[in-house]
Amino acid sequence: MQMGLVGRFWLAAAAAMVMVFTASAATDTRLKITSISDLSQLSTPLPYPYDEKANADRVVDAALAKAKAEHKLAFIDLGGNWCADCRILSGLIDLPEVKPFVESHYVVAMVDVGRFNKNLQIPARWGIVDRLEGVPAILIIDPDDDSLVDRGHFVALDDARHMTPQAIADWMARWAK
Repeated sequence: MQMGLVGRFWLAAAAAMVMVFTASAATDTRLKITSISDLSQLSTPLPYPYDEKANADRVVDAALAKAKAEHKLAFIDLGGNWCADCRILSGLIDLPEVKPFVESHYVVAMVDVGRFNKNLQIPARWGIVDRLEGVPAILIIDPDDDSLVDRGHFVALDDARHMTPQAIADWMARWAK
């Protein structure tokens, strides 16, 4: 009889773990895309979000200081205006249901990395010294301890054009405090 209780305990524990993993993989209900169902519905022309002449170090330092003062995370978007996925991400962030969410959880810094040949000191600050695999590369930084929150996941949106709007939103919501 005792083995039956132990077996039921482990079965219940396994079921609880499955529920936790399933829930964590589900859509984050804090950010639900309702205005579009497909990226082709984004307003065009898509934005050119990167200031190619900006001083990236100053832009990032200002974003980190503001994020710390406002108890938010820094959302450092590394990319280029030539990149369709970068422009799609920027267009998605401008959606009426996404923009307020991003503004309430993040301070965004846009950094032009050219064709992977400029402003590479920015990812290097967080130990990313190898060539970027793709853009957009998003560094989610906790300004309280200057840590890279999304380590190992920062190029997850580099193929944004093949994702659903909700999948991109879920990725952004995943890191929000």
